[in-house]
Amino acid sequence: MYELYKTPKGTTYQCDVTNRIVLDFAGQISAFRYSDFVAFRRRVEHVNLHEMIFNLGDEFDVEVIEAPKADRTFVLTLCDLVQLRELLSGTQFTLNLNSMLHETLYSYA
Repeated sequence: MYELYKTPKGTTYQCDVTNRIVLDFAGQISAFRYSDFVAFRRRVEHVNLHEMIFNLGDEFDVEVIEAPKADRTFVLTLCDLVQLRELLSGTQFTLNLNSMLHETLYSYA
């Protein structure tokens, strides 16, 4: 497994054997196919942080997000959501950069 991106709260890895992205966040480990990773990232990105910050209702204290095809449910506070977004965005950037470098290097070979 290769480390893709790391923050103080979590790390993502790429496993070439299983062709999955492994997310280690807050002690929970989940493995995603690339399409499931993108779907999970979209779910996390669509959470309205502004509403969580300014709404005083108890139902806005946490957000429950299910990981697609991973049988894992994340119960996230506002801080957890911000940290998870950072980890997922950094991972997506790394994957995009690796893809661009691969295309560039191997198109001239």
